[in-house]
Amino acid sequence: MELGERRISWAARSMPVLTAIGERFAAERPLDGLRISACLHVTAETAVLMGALRAGGATIALAASNPLSTQDDVAEALRGYGIDVHARAGVDRATYYRHIHQALDLGPDLVLDDGCDLVNILHTERVDLLDGVTGGCEETTTGIIRLRQMTAEGALRFPVVAVNDTLTKRMFDNRYGTGQSTLDGVMRATNLMLAGRTVVVAGFGFCGRGVAERAKGLGARVVVTEIDPVKALDATLQGYEVRPMAEAAVLGDLFITVTGNRDVITGEHLVLMRDGAVLANAGHFDVEIDVRALGELAVEVHTGVRPNTDEYVLADGRRILLLAEGRLVNLTAAEGHPAAVMDMSFSAQALAVAWLARERAGLAPGVYDVPEGIDAEVARLKLAATGIAIDYLTPEQESYLHSWRVGS
Repeated sequence: MELGERRISWAARSMPVLTAIGERFAAERPLDGLRISACLHVTAETAVLMGALRAGGATIALAASNPLSTQDDVAEALRGYGIDVHARAGVDRATYYRHIHQALDLGPDLVLDDGCDLVNILHTERVDLLDGVTGGCEETTTGIIRLRQMTAEGALRFPVVAVNDTLTKRMFDNRYGTGQSTLDGVMRATNLMLAGRTVVVAGFGFCGRGVAERAKGLGARVVVTEIDPVKALDATLQGYEVRPMAEAAVLGDLFITVTGNRDVITGEHLVLMRDGAVLANAGHFDVEIDVRALGELAVEVHTGVRPNTDEYVLADGRRILLLAEGRLVNLTAAEGHPAAVMDMSFSAQALAVAWLARERAGLAPGVYDVPEGIDAEVARLKLAATGIAIDYLTPEQESYLHSWRVGS
């Protein structure tokens, strides 16, 4: 437990905004009497969020949103703080889902999700609890995609705030956090030098953009694959080479999938790859790389050739290296996003939970944007914490912006 406490304390040093919100929650108690079931990555940064919510009066049960991302020492420390944690690193799929069920046994008023697995189980296997759930928050792009589909089909039974869709989350967490932590995970797992190598980035959303920028900054030749013509054009205008995956497959030394969709790299691509190609996934679920097809193509599999690195030998002798079993490489082979990045994402999450606690009775089921004021407040607090000052509009400027009578 001591190691977990040290981890949490170290993360909190870089999370001044969330720490301040926790202090405010302790004084105001906006979550008094509320039960929260959460399915999040069990890391030191998440622990700081759990502490803020508990300070606000919530009773919390926490499960992991990825079987390989749990930091066991942090989980133990959280239990010592009075938070009910159901998570252990490296569990199998059945245990992963059992842990989510155990977190739901709390009988939540509010839920926090990272990937929509908890919300999915609520709507399919734990419908007995749905009437008691009055709101939730979702942290990831993948989760928001699933929630919007549920809404379109009339299946979602309570309001959910799309924390992922804030400007601070997309810009800092998705772009800078994913960019840095993904390459951190790749290099820890492989000790690969990126300068002069060809890195194929599948997906050019905020996360893919961050990965591409960091790889380019380390001297790599970056090839982008995309299905969205606007994003593909954006990548082209930023100087990246854009190709279909079938063409990129023969070029890449390192492939990183960041799409939120399945079957991005399939058997037809795997057979084209060069000897020593490295596959990594930074999308939420382990479906972007067809790991089953890779296993079927292999005549030998050498697990653990390096930590979090498995080697698949094909019939012609070519070797393909799969990182983190195709799961999130940045949270499996590394420690996830830097705490300074998660400070903003989790601050928005904490303030959104408090907003939900206040407003949930008047909200119909559906997906809601984070109120604009919350995003701006998080950015202001972060600037203040880092000692950065900005300009403010003068009364004359305010008047000008709200007038149509003054022209050139």
